[in-house]
Amino acid sequence: MQISAKDRQLLMLLAEDARTPIAVLARRLDLSRTTVQTRLDRLEHEGVIAGYGVRLSDTYEHGLVRAHVMIVLKSKALGAVVRALRALPEVMSVHSVSGAFDLIADVAAPSISELDKTIDVIGDVEGVEKTQSSIILSTRFQR
Repeated sequence: MQISAKDRQLLMLLAEDARTPIAVLARRLDLSRTTVQTRLDRLEHEGVIAGYGVRLSDTYEHGLVRAHVMIVLKSKALGAVVRALRALPEVMSVHSVSGAFDLIADVAAPSISELDKTIDVIGDVEGVEKTQSSIILSTRFQR
């Protein structure tokens, strides 16, 4: 799968606002509407674009308390733990990482007490050996 510089620019524009009309994307990329639509179709077909989602407003996200929960797994527990974490609506994403931890979960809750409960639930998941949490104080930038 070959991604050109224009494809990367298109992906960045879509990351900012996935609802941007094709005509606006074309104007910003200095391409024709047909070319942009063809690129989008190709990126979707090749699986580069897996879907389009909602980005929450700063006002809404400002009301949430977020944390990174670093997780150490017991042997051969990855699949079961990931399935259990996916079932928790407060878990926004889970990343496999190298180093002392096996996973990092991005968790968001409406209050410290709800965040604390969610972290306790994560620690009780069968296959989780240990967790360590860091509350996110602010986001300096996000793409």
